[in-house]
Amino acid sequence: MTQDVLRGGKTVYGASVGILMLNTRFPRIPGDIGNASTWPFPVQYKVVREATPDNVVRGDATPLRDAFIAAGRELVELGCDGVATNCGFLVPFQAEMKAALGVPVAASSLLQGPAIEATLPPGQRVGVLTISSETLTRVHLDAAGLPADTPVMGTGAGAHFTEHVLGDALEIDFAQARADNIKAAQRLVTEHPGVGAILLECTNMVPYAADIRRATGRPVFSIYSYLLWFQAGLLPRRFEPFLDDRREV
Repeated sequence: MTQDVLRGGKTVYGASVGILMLNTRFPRIPGDIGNASTWPFPVQYKVVREATPDNVVRGDATPLRDAFIAAGRELVELGCDGVATNCGFLVPFQAEMKAALGVPVAASSLLQGPAIEATLPPGQRVGVLTISSETLTRVHLDAAGLPADTPVMGTGAGAHFTEHVLGDALEIDFAQARADNIKAAQRLVTEHPGVGAILLECTNMVPYAADIRRATGRPVFSIYSYLLWFQAGLLPRRFEPFLDDRREV
């Protein structure tokens, strides 16, 4: 077979990343994982109908594991080379999902934590900004490979951002949501001055990452930074000018 002959076996081509979505109705602006224009590459979505922001973040997501695995298999069968989810709280599913799906899995932005800490100068550590510090537990940190004493700050149970995302509201005041995220991030670095980088647990926080960086002076990592890296491995860029005849170099 020559390199100009392609092998089939998939239904969909060109969307190497499949994203499992909670069942929601709230608006998603560019930057949000659920807005397809966020991504500089094609993605394939699959909604897990049984999963909502409330029962995954505030409740016990364990009974939903099989539904996520089943939906992930559909994405793989469709042609996705790797699977991600749209909620950081699903990190406890990482081990079982990657074993069941047989492809790389990025269940949560929190999985970046150890790699981020490896880049930081001595005396600095990663801090987590989450939509619900009340329910982000040792179980989630352990599954992500993060120390139990990792600094964690939530946007607050009464904040507009928290209540409208977890409450799955039809309308969101995004200016107020931005303010809520900035305030929480500033509180995180004030209370934990050793935080050298901020990791956004919630995939709905990405639109405010640049503002958080500006307000805190810390690098900000998120599901966006994670999936850019993830996809770069699933479908590496070809540098054609140096490989015009496609021979091995």
